Amino acid sequence: MIEITVAAALNLPVDELGAKTRRAAPVAFARQIAMYCAHVTFGWSLTEAGAVFSRDRTTAAHACRVVEDRRDCPHIDAIITAVEGALESWLSAVEFCRLHGGEQLQ
Repeated sequence: MIEITVAAALNLPVDELGAKTRRAAPVAFARQIAMYCAHVTFGWSLTEAGAVFSRDRTTAAHACRVVEDRRDCPHIDAIITAVEGALESWLSAVEFCRLHGGEQLQ
């Protein structure tokens, strides 16, 4: 879900974010945003956030620092805020379904 949301927000192909190689700067930054969201929004450890993208925890920690630094730009901050909001909504929906999965919604 993180990859899809970040890729859509930045108009990039989803498969580029999971690529084993570095890729161009926009793709690398999108991957950093995804690792940041995995850590901050989903509460995953840096090790878990990095592992999703075949990176180690130090790379995920670097990604979080880069994203935090770049949030000083209002345009970038707006994109990340929108991605975080979409992911938080998705998490809420998943939690609701988990708690009320057998009930009919009315």
